[in-house]
Amino acid sequence: MEGLDLTLVAKAAAIAIGGFAPALAIGKIGAKAMESIGRNPESAGKILVPMLLVSAFAEAIAIYALIIAFSIS
Repeated sequence: MEGLDLTLVAKAAAIAIGGFAPALAIGKIGAKAMESIGRNPESAGKILVPMLLVSAFAEAIAIYALIIAFSIS
C-alpha cells in the first residue's frame, strides 16, 4: 500500500461510520412521525417539536463524528 495515507483512510472511516447511524435514525424518526400524523392528523402540533428535538440530537452524533475525523492527524 505504497503512497496510501492511512490517516486519510481513518478520517474517511470515522465520518462514514459516524454518519451512517444518525442518517438511519433521522429517516426512521421522520417516517414514524409522518405515520403517526397520518393516523391522527390532529396530533401534528404535539409531534412536531419532539420530532425536531430528537432529530437534532441524532444530528449531533454525526457532528461529533465530523469533529473526530478532523482531529485525527
